Amino acid sequence: YSDFYASYAKVLTQEQAQYTAVGKDSGLTNHVERWNNTLRQRICRFVRKTLSFSKSELMHELYLKLFIHFYNLDKASAITH
Repeated sequence: YSDFYASYAKVLTQEQAQYTAVGKDSGLTNHVERWNNTLRQRICRFVRKTLSFSKSELMHELYLKLFIHFYNLDKASAITH
């Protein structure tokens, strides 16, 4: 799901099976928005106005993979304990 932001229409077409444009009040985009907020709050590299901002695309990708790995481990351990 995405909202009706004009940039999405240029990249994604309605014919693509996995894409549906919905209004923000539908509540269908809240899980994605929550995840984006978690990334912004916990990974300061993704916020340009910090000292730890990395210009390297490779470093962004590696750090994101590392974050997701440890985030999932933490969630899994919380469920099993």
